[in-house]
Amino acid sequence: MKLLSWNIQWCRGVDGRVDPERIAREARAMADPDVICLQEVARGFDTLAGSQGEDQFALLAAAFPGYTAIEGIAVDVAGERGARRQFGNLLLSRLPLRQAWRHLLPWPADAAHADMQRMAIEAVIEAPDVGGFRVTTTHLAYYSAAQRLAQVNALRDLHAVAQGHRQPPERADTSRGPFHWRARPAAGIVTADYNCEPDSPGHARMLAPFEDGTPAFRDAWQHSHPGQPHAHTVGLYDTVQWPRRIACDFVFVSADLAPRITAFVVDDKSDASDHQALVLTLA
Repeated sequence: MKLLSWNIQWCRGVDGRVDPERIAREARAMADPDVICLQEVARGFDTLAGSQGEDQFALLAAAFPGYTAIEGIAVDVAGERGARRQFGNLLLSRLPLRQAWRHLLPWPADAAHADMQRMAIEAVIEAPDVGGFRVTTTHLAYYSAAQRLAQVNALRDLHAVAQGHRQPPERADTSRGPFHWRARPAAGIVTADYNCEPDSPGHARMLAPFEDGTPAFRDAWQHSHPGQPHAHTVGLYDTVQWPRRIACDFVFVSADLAPRITAFVVDDKSDASDHQALVLTLA
């Protein structure tokens, strides 16, 4: 099972050109991924540099026929003539996608920093060699460290809550209606532009043991490349927004999935975004 995660900067490359088709083409060439997690996807935002307000959610979904597309709208505001301007994340899967949730993440007021609402898509995926697991993808606060840490804690809470939904309750509904009970797997992957570095409080918090003693998440890079600094995910090609190279995009996996990691790489060839894509392989 191959998962690709990429902050695509509303499909805007280092050349300033917005091109959803290029994003799809390069993503497919990198890995032929089974699951695709994209951050910074836009619809109707003609105010973003290079964009004509194109519906990138629809264009990217159409570029991957045979994939189930789950939209996650974080920002939803009025546009011109009754249209909506929307911004968020997109999850695509060609593996069976059993359930999906769209979680708004905490956005506590921070008088020192402007930022925007953030959200996370969570989906239950079935992979032939791996079984059922949850994939969560998001894009955390850039300016406010307090907001970012609150969002990290929310991601941890979502994982903890999922553990309680592994087994059916005494009165499990089997009607196949909205109340029908469906298992929420314990195993999980959380992938995002975390907007923090490997030695930051946010990264450390994702690795911290859970309060009930449950093993913590594992950083897929650290597991696959022990002792090596995380490959840079920004600043390789866009040196204006990112005057120094850093790693701020990560994939975390629950402890039970870590032994299934067979490869984890950061693409260093594409300049179709200001971020580099991450590819995780499980078996």
